Amino acid sequence: MRPLTVAHFDSAEVRGGVEEHILTLLRGLDRSRFRPLLVCPPETAATLRPDLPADLAVVPLRLDRLRDVGAAFRLARLLREWRVDILHSHMSHSSLLASPVAWLCGVPVIVETPHLREHWRRGLKSSYVVDRLTGRFVDRFIAVSRANARYLVGEKALPADKVVVIENGSDLGRFSRRREPPPALKPSLGFGPQDPVLVVLGRLEPQKGHRVLLQAMPLVRREFPRARLVCVGEGAQRRTLEAQVASLQLTEAVRFVGYRSDAETWLALADVVVLPSFYEGLPLVAIEALAAQKPVVATAVDGTPEVVVDGQTGLTVPAGDPAALANAIIRLLRQPEWAGRLALAGRRWVEDRFSAQRQVRLTDRRDPSAGTAEPPPAALAS
Repeated sequence: MRPLTVAHFDSAEVRGGVEEHILTLLRGLDRSRFRPLLVCPPETAATLRPDLPADLAVVPLRLDRLRDVGAAFRLARLLREWRVDILHSHMSHSSLLASPVAWLCGVPVIVETPHLREHWRRGLKSSYVVDRLTGRFVDRFIAVSRANARYLVGEKALPADKVVVIENGSDLGRFSRRREPPPALKPSLGFGPQDPVLVVLGRLEPQKGHRVLLQAMPLVRREFPRARLVCVGEGAQRRTLEAQVASLQLTEAVRFVGYRSDAETWLALADVVVLPSFYEGLPLVAIEALAAQKPVVATAVDGTPEVVVDGQTGLTVPAGDPAALANAIIRLLRQPEWAGRLALAGRRWVEDRFSAQRQVRLTDRRDPSAGTAEPPPAALAS
């Protein structure tokens, strides 16, 4: 019996958490049973290619808009040429085009992972009418958190019996408990050896809340004048955020280092890792920060509190509140021993629940446990 061809379809043109999720699946699925294929825009393909297995096929395909008839025909041709058995779309935007096309092409199994709540929707798009129509072509929706599942069933009104929860996972082996940053890293950034360092990892986009964190920095520096911030990631807001840094007179305290593939190095630099997002699915950065045994402050949005449990594995604050964010950071910097205990508890928590191996195992449709992923369908709308 030939391996089943699984095509992962991603329409994003920048690399972020969704793409790391896809990488985990592409690396981990049993190659004796599955032949994975990545379909994505050329820009994304270029950034992912170095981290993919050499023998894994990558097919560039750009989706400019949902009414892109040319893209629909190109996708249909691709599905037929590769004899795709399973189409796995990532994000609803991708699935709105790909799922009907796959159904028309006779693809036996169609899967969608929406990943997060879509706060950007306005007008008709916010009613999810189109999602419910195209959702009829989808055999399974994978929610990356319990909060994500409640959103899919409660707000999108997708069929509960099609929704399972398979939490994001990370390669925890990359993050050792006592990893130290390279000795030259702090000096290369212009930081002193004793300067407290905050690290935020994520795309420089409005969703990620960098603006709020920058507003919090002057409050943090009243208590810790030598506090520094490193922003790891790239995105459309970089110039806007750099202008905000200048207006707040934080130029000496804040560094933008762009996209980096070695997240473990930058987490090792951190005294506190900050996730100031306005919305998330289940953030990989939170999992990775706790795997690195770092104290974490995060906003209590969507699936984030399922990883950063307030007062147990880290601290959570309301989104969009610079004062609350600053106070939580200050608490951890003031009490390093307590912060260390939270970080240790966080490491144990992610080891138990958020490994890449668990994510891959549950995503394998032949694994019986995939059908009983938490929570059971009857609980999703509660």
